Amino acid sequence: MSFSATGLLLASLLYLIVLFGIAWGTERGTLLRRWVRHPLIYTLSLGVYAGIWAVYGAIGMAADSGYGFLAYYLGISGAFLLAPVLLNPILRIGRAYQLTSLADLFAYRYRSQWAGTLVTLCSAAAILALLSMQIQAVSVSASLLAPDAPPKVISVMFSLIVVLFTMLFGARRHQASGNHQGLVLAIAFDSLVKVVALLVLGGVILFSVFGGTNGLEAWLAETSHPEATMTMAINDGSWRALLLMSFAAALVLPHMYHMTFSENPSPRALAKASWGLPLYLLLVGLPVPLIVWGGQALSVDAPPAFFSIGVAQALESPVLTMAMYIAGLSAASGLMIVSTLALSGMVLNHVVLPLKTPRDQGDIYRWLQWVKRLLIAVILFLALLFHETIGQHLNLSILGAISLSGTLQLLPGALGVIYWPEGNRRGLIAGLFTGLFIWLITLVLPFSVAADILSWLELPVTPGYDNWHLFTFVSLTANISVFALVSILSPASPEETSAAQACSLGALSRPQRRELLAASSNEFVQQLAEPLGIRVARREVERALNQLKLPNVEFRPYQLRRLRDQVEINLSGLLGPSVARDIVKRHLGFKPLTHGGTGQDIRYVERALGDYQNQLTGLAGELDNLRRHYRQTLQNLPIPACSVGEDGEILMWNHAMESLTNISAEEVVGAKLLALPEHWHALLDDFNRGDDLHRYKHRLDLRGKPHWLNLHKA
Repeated sequence: MSFSATGLLLASLLYLIVLFGIAWGTERGTLLRRWVRHPLIYTLSLGVYAGIWAVYGAIGMAADSGYGFLAYYLGISGAFLLAPVLLNPILRIGRAYQLTSLADLFAYRYRSQWAGTLVTLCSAAAILALLSMQIQAVSVSASLLAPDAPPKVISVMFSLIVVLFTMLFGARRHQASGNHQGLVLAIAFDSLVKVVALLVLGGVILFSVFGGTNGLEAWLAETSHPEATMTMAINDGSWRALLLMSFAAALVLPHMYHMTFSENPSPRALAKASWGLPLYLLLVGLPVPLIVWGGQALSVDAPPAFFSIGVAQALESPVLTMAMYIAGLSAASGLMIVSTLALSGMVLNHVVLPLKTPRDQGDIYRWLQWVKRLLIAVILFLALLFHETIGQHLNLSILGAISLSGTLQLLPGALGVIYWPEGNRRGLIAGLFTGLFIWLITLVLPFSVAADILSWLELPVTPGYDNWHLFTFVSLTANISVFALVSILSPASPEETSAAQACSLGALSRPQRRELLAASSNEFVQQLAEPLGIRVARREVERALNQLKLPNVEFRPYQLRRLRDQVEINLSGLLGPSVARDIVKRHLGFKPLTHGGTGQDIRYVERALGDYQNQLTGLAGELDNLRRHYRQTLQNLPIPACSVGEDGEILMWNHAMESLTNISAEEVVGAKLLALPEHWHALLDDFNRGDDLHRYKHRLDLRGKPHWLNLHKA
């Protein structure tokens, strides 16, 4: 059974138009938008992980190595089942500091632009093989259905359609605008199409080919195919390598990081997905053995990886055949769209912007939008070029192995973010270079070109389809060893130590209470106008003020420090953490430290303790309860009391002080004594600066009546 090339093209366009319509309708605010924040939609969108592997790759591997194909699903299922200790900390950090990619996370944690750039280049190099895998699967499946269709034309047309869709719904707004709701719902629909098509095909094979479970058991008992028993040698190292790589995929694959963290609607949704995604992958993997057995029973001529297409053709069902083709198209397009979108953001933030900050652009947001669109086109062009020169000569399994083993090199650094505060940027970069070099000469070059460097060295083991997993473990082991050794031998910078404390589980940062050069939010706008332009600077400062629920003009030192941090967080989502940190450090700096230095910012610490209140247990919980008791006691004292820092900043203003002065704590805490009404700041500032510890019977006229006050310093 075959189709015309025109009919196949029209069917492909019709499906992608439906996908386009779902995304467009969601962005327009129709009824579809109500579904986006549902945990089920978020869970289905994570099904982008399976990609072409679900429809073709797993079937080919099952035919070759039996139940070993399950490793691809078991690894990431384990990662999501461990979400409370593995994924939730990353989600917390990403939300707090607007880190939209793994490169952002590395750049923030290791305080290094080079770390972010290296992660970006590593991801780009590894993802090209994965994108090539999707292109190859679509072109081969189309060639099986329409033998007269040139594979190169199919590859080019498919890539162009993916470029168009990604541009329209991945880069149509600036990066800091929030989630891509239309894209999320479209990818969830893709995942639904995949699982329904596979389950239907499995059911048809079970009841039409084998006549039910009894017929299947009889066929398995009689068949002479060794693959039919789906056996696998227990010492098969490739199974272990695939298990490890799929476990790491939850953190290190760009499209998985993007869907898991950047598009996450709420922590509750991730909790649901921690068991929802493994259940989804179970449904996806369930029909795979049936499809393999069906292909063998029907003596399908197609390659094992394309048994799903071949079985549908053998059953002479045009509807089922087209459904399986559309399932493969949806799997490939979904993965390519999200991967390209995520990778283009990484390249923009960590390659383009460090080289060219758009300070001379009239509209930075529009400039970023068009640069990102250009990067999307360039990435997919490179993927197509890789496919035409190298990828089409390799099978789907080895393309997946090359890609996943490359991104696996990022796992030590990712785990170091939350579990190893002692790791530093020197160790990370040295380990990455070591692991990537071994990956390049042992996996990429031997499978990409005819020349094999390792065979020239006359080593006892050379890379091949049967032992690629050995070199995966060697490269990862070398990476971890160098990362650990260099980190232990080299000191971490104070910035790295502070970032490590902020990223570690349960750690609280203790920033110093320092005075900014800018004395008001209006001065923030003036100082940021130099790198960003006046319009963008005003918009970003106003956005930060609204997020913090501060007045349009803010002057209190504590609130200005909060405003500075929020501006940096927002710029991090727009320009990447390294560029944002550099802009804020240069243009929203602190005044030089005085001779005596400054104390810790108690307001920041108390705010952080409030966020961690329910997580503190044992002695830490008891001490926090004691702190809260003393704080409440001071607030409820019948005697007016306030706390003032060495620089004159008001740190505490109790209820009795509010009654005496008719000034609420919300107005003055975080401000200077000089911000008080004249009679109060003259009295309190003079007493604060003086050497006297007590002042008795000081007269002060309040509301037309004389009051005598006794002042004491604690």
